[in-house]
Amino acid sequence: MNLKLKCALLTGVLSMTAYGASIDHIQTYAPEYLGNQAQNGMINNVSGYYNPAGLSRLEEGKYVNVGLQYAAGHEKMSYNGKEHKAKLRQPVPNISFYSVDKNGANYITFGAIAGGGKLKYNGVSGVDVATETLKLQSLPISVYDKNSVVTGKNMYEHLTFGRAFNVDEKLSFSIAGRIIHGTRELKGNLNLGISAPSYFSRSNKNTIAKLENALMGDIKSKREAWGYGFQLGVNYKVNEKWNVAARYDSRVKLNFKAKGEEHLLQTQGIIGKNIGFTSFYPQYTPGTKIRRDLPAILALGASYQATDNWLVSAAGNFYFNRQAKMDRISGKTANYKNGWEIALGNEYKLNEKFTVIGSINYANTGAPRSSYNDTEYALNSTTLGAGLRYQYDDTLAVTASVAHFMYEREQGIFKETHKVSENQKYHKNITAFGLGFTKKF
Repeated sequence: MNLKLKCALLTGVLSMTAYGASIDHIQTYAPEYLGNQAQNGMINNVSGYYNPAGLSRLEEGKYVNVGLQYAAGHEKMSYNGKEHKAKLRQPVPNISFYSVDKNGANYITFGAIAGGGKLKYNGVSGVDVATETLKLQSLPISVYDKNSVVTGKNMYEHLTFGRAFNVDEKLSFSIAGRIIHGTRELKGNLNLGISAPSYFSRSNKNTIAKLENALMGDIKSKREAWGYGFQLGVNYKVNEKWNVAARYDSRVKLNFKAKGEEHLLQTQGIIGKNIGFTSFYPQYTPGTKIRRDLPAILALGASYQATDNWLVSAAGNFYFNRQAKMDRISGKTANYKNGWEIALGNEYKLNEKFTVIGSINYANTGAPRSSYNDTEYALNSTTLGAGLRYQYDDTLAVTASVAHFMYEREQGIFKETHKVSENQKYHKNITAFGLGFTKKF
């Protein structure tokens, strides 16, 4: 068998990020972010996630913020006219608690911090490439994909607890500890069929049956890790109109250990060894422990009260991907660059009850074309957000929000790496809806 069979195993981890701000990280910690993605320099009900140092500038009291987002859309890949699509249907909850006093604020936040939910593909482009070129040595036989199915699940949760301190009437800072839990699951069935001329099939039925049995394999593997980090923040209220802030989330070291089982393709008699998913994605080999860190983030922001009713804001995030170890195997790691994103937001108060929200965000993930394959394609994106806040009374606010993530279409490098006629193509299309509640006691 031609060694291009390895292309057929490009059906691995499916570690796509649902909201596309970085390689693994997301920023959609709370539904309010969907409406306004420039939260870093603002002081509001979700500052515990984006500007924790600013929490001490809220009115004294106790706050509970609860939210739920629902992401819907699809991620797809194609090669030579064959398209494979996976639907995304993922709920994302969050909850936070603040206790604000005259000297500062205590806070606890919980929710998703990275990952992209669950995706199920019926076939992938890597198999299409393999079946286009794959031949059994000395036999008039080709191989085709016969209902291969791959499911990937990739989710991280965080628990952050800290304290904001007032230095004076303008300056405050915060410090917090973080606990991160991550899971990356892979379930797959690789099922390749044999295609042969009728004259060969009639006289070699047993040979073909043995080959088809040999070209069936599966995997069920779950990688899990716990990590710890810290968070630092600073907020400076310049005057009644201007506020600026910064936040640093440390790198989180995550050693993922894989558990599960795998059945290899019985190809020993064909190419000299049995192969399977983990032949090319060894991080999913049961019993294997390999690091995939969450990179550090530097978040900057500012807000300006242009009029009594109109608030504008700007934010930027920088992701230190190069300093993080991501699935480092045999001394090699993915060639990721540092990522960044910028956002602009508006909030306009219609009256005492209703505020309309709108924003735009551009994210550059730092993922080069050489990293795009069936297992991962972190695409750059532009996001449009909108929302409506309803202030029921002085103690209860409700925010409804929506964001549409428009991803750039990109090509991989199968043409260069596997000497085929064209490159594979990748795209995503996701819309997220959110509803958040904040109650002050």
